[in-house]
Amino acid sequence: MTRFRYLRWDGTQDPLGTELPTDELVARLTEDLLDGRGIQESVRRMLREGLPGRFRGLDHLAERIRRMREARAARAGHPDPLGDVRRRLTEIVALEREAIAADPSEEARFAELALDALPDNVADQIRELREHRWWSARARESFERLLDDLRRELLDAAFRRLGEGLSDLGPEEIAALKDMLSELNALLERHAAGTGPSQAEFDAFMARHGRFFPERPRTFDELVATLARRAAAFGRLLASLGPEQRAELASLTEQLLGDLDLAFEVDRLGANLRAVAGTPLWDQAMAMGGEPLGLRESLEALEELSGLEELERALGQDYPGASLADVDVDALRAALGEEAARDLDRLRRIERMLEEAGVVVRSGGRLHLTPRGVRKLGERALAKVFDQLVADRPGSHEVASSGGSEELTGASRPWRFGDPFRLDLRRTLHNAVVRSGPSEGPLRLVPDDFEVAEAERRTMVATVLLLDMSRSMPLRGHWLPAKRMALALHTLIATAYPEDRLSIVGFSDYAREMTTADLAEVDWEPVYGTNMEHAFNLAGRLLAKFPEADKQVLLVTDGEPTAHLEGEYVFFNWPPVPETIEKTLREALRLARAGVTVNVFMLEQSPGLVAFVDRLARLVRGRVFTVPDAELGAVIVGDYVRRR
Repeated sequence: MTRFRYLRWDGTQDPLGTELPTDELVARLTEDLLDGRGIQESVRRMLREGLPGRFRGLDHLAERIRRMREARAARAGHPDPLGDVRRRLTEIVALEREAIAADPSEEARFAELALDALPDNVADQIRELREHRWWSARARESFERLLDDLRRELLDAAFRRLGEGLSDLGPEEIAALKDMLSELNALLERHAAGTGPSQAEFDAFMARHGRFFPERPRTFDELVATLARRAAAFGRLLASLGPEQRAELASLTEQLLGDLDLAFEVDRLGANLRAVAGTPLWDQAMAMGGEPLGLRESLEALEELSGLEELERALGQDYPGASLADVDVDALRAALGEEAARDLDRLRRIERMLEEAGVVVRSGGRLHLTPRGVRKLGERALAKVFDQLVADRPGSHEVASSGGSEELTGASRPWRFGDPFRLDLRRTLHNAVVRSGPSEGPLRLVPDDFEVAEAERRTMVATVLLLDMSRSMPLRGHWLPAKRMALALHTLIATAYPEDRLSIVGFSDYAREMTTADLAEVDWEPVYGTNMEHAFNLAGRLLAKFPEADKQVLLVTDGEPTAHLEGEYVFFNWPPVPETIEKTLREALRLARAGVTVNVFMLEQSPGLVAFVDRLARLVRGRVFTVPDAELGAVIVGDYVRRR
């Protein structure tokens, strides 16, 4: 009895299973290739679109990130980095006024006048208050705390969550910070020069200074990325400010960090990060709306928005050298959830699954079809042709049972893939009984049980398919139907008529023999010239290898010959000169005299082509078909089946 076990949903289970649907990936790839897309383009398309009903692609993920980024920017508020500082200074000055007012001395009156004369600029206010003699201990403590907080926030522009690494900005911590900055800058400068640091050197640096980096980066590159994002956020904050705000913040930064002797190392760090990280977002302002944000909030909002922008760019994959490895899966999971991370994992596995399925292989940095991939492509092309054939003649695609006029010999043998399915029922049942033994239940057959009746072997047919690959073929929309037809015909002969032989010759200015792998990946040739003379000549040499076979040439073209050979070179002229026509007809006549049947499939009916084909057909006594693109595969494959 079948048992089922149900578990509570915890959000981590994958309802589609852990495996990618390999058959669907292969089917999608072959459909794209038959539609004229290259392998690289097809795989990129699967990455962009995903697999409908299975998982989502990069375009969907990038669009979600874009909407999230815009929503966060709308809520983030525009930067007012010193707004909170102004508020706290106002409170501090009010406390100090209360303490001064309680003192009747003349010195207190002068102090009141000094407070009344404080400038509006925050940096100047802080400069004067640092020289002020305080009456209120509470106000003095609040002011010192404000200075410490400002130092941390300004240093936070270079180090994320620095406050967690620095518990106190006393002399010892300041010295430790300067030492760390000096070592870090030295490592960055070595990295820019290509001389390090090694992982061991980075580990030693983290052992000494890890408390400054609560994120605990594992590699030097992770550390650089962390620092660069934070510094870029500060750069974008400055770019988002008006001139007065920027000058005010710069003056305050110079005061606070200058006193700590950190200005030099921080400036050095910024320059090194620009050189190493090379981020293009460094000085770009980001439009923000809503209520004003302070310095820390602005930096955090800008860093978050910059992270979303970086994630959106990585998902876009539209920059040189783009790779799915560029997408930070942890950042994607944090932004969009676990399901988005699983979608990314599936996308990363597409190419690997196609390779494991034996359909593609990567060589020289590019994907190529394997022989199995070519076979899959041909099977799909043949299936499409059969769909056309059965539309008005149901059952005509059962080509494996053709040839019933053959003489049976009375013998039988085990069935092999590609054999006509002329089943010897008695021997087949006998084999099944011997294999399974006596049984009261139904007799089950397996492929090894099948035996077929032997017949006298048919005469082998050798065929050369001549495919016009000149510029006019794609311009008139003929190339893709011709390519699909060739793949379908190759698959038909390889599976249903394994004793037959097919050679494929592509020709434009020159002719050349092509393998099915070539055919699957080759495109039309952007050259002028339709050199049928060379194509007929090559066909004759290929057919001469099969002296006992019935021989035929199938010519698929959309125009008359416009080129011929003159020694090692090609002569081209439009309109064709008489010499080109005569040399082409002479090669065709040589084929006919060697017993080769020449069939012509015209994809156009231009006067020049019709006149040439008429002369050719009368000369070689071949057949001529005028075929629309959509019917090319059905006509050629159907004719081959009927004649066999």
